[in-house]
Amino acid sequence: MRRRSWLVWAIVVGTIAATAMVAVPAGAAASCKASSAKQFANCVTLQGVREHQAAFQAIADANGGNRFSGLPGHDESVAYVVDRLEAAGYTPTVQPFDYTAYAVLGPSALEQTAPGSVTYVEGVDFAVMEQSDPGDVTAAVTPVDINLVLPRDSSSGCEGLVTTGEPGDFAGFPAGNIALLQRGTCTFEDKVENAAAAGAVGAIIFNQGNTPEREVLLEDVTLGATNTSGIPVVGTSFARGEEWATTAGLVMHVFTNVERETKTTFNVLAETRFGNDDNVVVVGAHLDSVRDGPGINDNGSGSAAILEVAENLAKIRVKNTVRFAWWGAEESNLIGSDFYVLESLTEEELADIALYLNFDMIGSPNFVRFVYDGDGSAFGLPGPDGSAAIEQLFVDFYSSRGLASEPTQIDFRSDYSAFFESDIPFGGLFTGAEGIKTPEQVAIYGGVAGQQYDPCYHEACDTFDNVNLDVLDLNADSVAFSTFTYAMSTSSVTGG
Repeated sequence: MRRRSWLVWAIVVGTIAATAMVAVPAGAAASCKASSAKQFANCVTLQGVREHQAAFQAIADANGGNRFSGLPGHDESVAYVVDRLEAAGYTPTVQPFDYTAYAVLGPSALEQTAPGSVTYVEGVDFAVMEQSDPGDVTAAVTPVDINLVLPRDSSSGCEGLVTTGEPGDFAGFPAGNIALLQRGTCTFEDKVENAAAAGAVGAIIFNQGNTPEREVLLEDVTLGATNTSGIPVVGTSFARGEEWATTAGLVMHVFTNVERETKTTFNVLAETRFGNDDNVVVVGAHLDSVRDGPGINDNGSGSAAILEVAENLAKIRVKNTVRFAWWGAEESNLIGSDFYVLESLTEEELADIALYLNFDMIGSPNFVRFVYDGDGSAFGLPGPDGSAAIEQLFVDFYSSRGLASEPTQIDFRSDYSAFFESDIPFGGLFTGAEGIKTPEQVAIYGGVAGQQYDPCYHEACDTFDNVNLDVLDLNADSVAFSTFTYAMSTSSVTGG
């Protein structure tokens, strides 16, 4: 059992009294002399958070409209965070790492050029597989070990030079053709790597067709960042795959309008000067945006909030070390936090981390006050031991202000994922992304039913104006309250 004997969670319900915000002038972070979590929350202001969001917006405006990891907008965001931390008295660490950056540049295309002439619709008939390489090829299509007969057990493309050292499924495959592959048994990446090794210039993977769920369009799946095939890859439905597999003389044009290249990007880490290094509270948010927009809610809201908290905490003599983290390349599949937790830390350093607090999208315009389902009571998957206590802290914080909240599923789509994998308790806040707000939620939180929690999620309109100020203000207080609570705690979230 890792050493977590000095972190408290046991805040008695009712002791978190709701208090009015105390206005603190911008730039007055150093004057915070709080001795309680309530007082500290008063030091952290909406004005301070918005100052940082305005800076992120200005950076995006000056750099092609985004702050995508590996591009200048993210580099300048890193520099801004470092400058603010240094001014507050921290000695931040900028941690570089390389990753495979993937971006969609525009519409892709799939066309039958023989025996007929058919143009297929992206998002209906086909979808580019994430981490496909860019490509523009026209070639004959060759099915590879497919099975169209129920129950349609398929290992199409799984046996080949890369995985077995023998031609396997690709014995006799005509080099220069496009491989038609069926889902099943091995990973998409293995299928595509084997196809490329056999000389395929592109690949089409259709759904397996063995269940209703595996008949639909094959989309929102990835080849993985380790894909080295070098060929364009698209996915399609079982029906389309069956059609193309039985079309004699089929020639297709495949165009994947994507970019995929190795980039260097950064995490930013900063620790309080005071505190017990055997009981580290990690407070994190991802700093990068998607390529399509400035990301001022996703995740300029979380990044700005923890920066405002860090500035105010800088001179307070905390009991436990607080380590703030601004993650890079979250939008490229959690690369920065995975690199930090799973690759850069020793077992001893992992054991010193008592818990992780994650803040990703905390100001959505059509918000719900979501708290990660740490105890698993709502969705069946509990976090590591201690996560339930962190969830309860946030629920109690809202309740103390007479406000409702509800659990959100642990779905491994944000930077807590690596901490979960490492058995570190975690918790955090979320106000919603592409999910649709229900009438029942409108009755509790207000807003508009039938619309996304954030209508600008991953879009160019995720700007400085794409924020609900009331929930951002509230959640900045919650970030401050939870950080200070654990920074000053003398009991464990795991009960030890």
